[in-house]
Amino acid sequence: MLVIMILITGATGTVGHHVLELLSTDPLRREPLRAISRQPDRISVAGVDAVAADLDDPPTLAAATEGVRAVFLATAPGPTIPDHDLALITAAVRAGVTKIVKLSAIGTTPESDQPDLGSHAPAGWHAPGERALAGADTLRWVSLRPASFASNALSWADDIRAGRPVINTTGNGAMPVIDPADIAAVAVRALLDDRLDGTALTLTGPAPISVPEQVAVLADLLGRRIPVTDLTSEESRRHYLDQGWPTAVAEEIVGSQLAVREGRHARPTAAVAEVLGRPGADFAGWAARNRSAFTG
Repeated sequence: MLVIMILITGATGTVGHHVLELLSTDPLRREPLRAISRQPDRISVAGVDAVAADLDDPPTLAAATEGVRAVFLATAPGPTIPDHDLALITAAVRAGVTKIVKLSAIGTTPESDQPDLGSHAPAGWHAPGERALAGADTLRWVSLRPASFASNALSWADDIRAGRPVINTTGNGAMPVIDPADIAAVAVRALLDDRLDGTALTLTGPAPISVPEQVAVLADLLGRRIPVTDLTSEESRRHYLDQGWPTAVAEEIVGSQLAVREGRHARPTAAVAEVLGRPGADFAGWAARNRSAFTG
């Protein structure tokens, strides 16, 4: 007898692990859960079928999608997103999956990767997957386009603990950063409730906040000064190249940061509150819950 399941990809990632934990306790869920990872032993949620699969290895995806009704699709950030999205979508269609909820990015449209539009990552990386979902006759889909994650501030933790300055690559540009747990909560509603089918939701926190303002929140929380070093776009490009990023990727990242510098994604949306029936967490709330990460 074939068991119908919900499949979570990216189950050990920033949003995926929240999705898995929320689904595991959601009273509306009736189906078993399966989660895939290259290292399935890292998936420790009780009652979850943890299987080894690799988005670069199509036969493993065929096995992982067998008997699955719905998929939460989250692929690792970077230029491999289009290939990984399409590999999973192809396997899902062949397996008879009927719904995919895709984790995309703010500013993405199906046309985002067209060069004449001047699009930059991550929107351009997610566009092929969004087009594939919209073009699959047998699939119902939801695309989640979140703003920058509040948890990206964790990348500053080592510097903050060591008293080094936080590197700011977006100037005074503000974005309504979002708590990844709120993204996950919306994803769970989308997986379990058909009323969101066929929609692309731009998910944000309640208010725009710049990097210097985020650092100020952390400084107040920790009770000490945290210095900030501002980089120009050219300095940012060199910074990423010095870290070992390929030139093309560094260019894409700097281009996406320019959108933040210019305030192109500064406007909050009401999508989180409309779906969840409550306001999303602001950066200060996220920081307070994660204070220990910055104190060691």
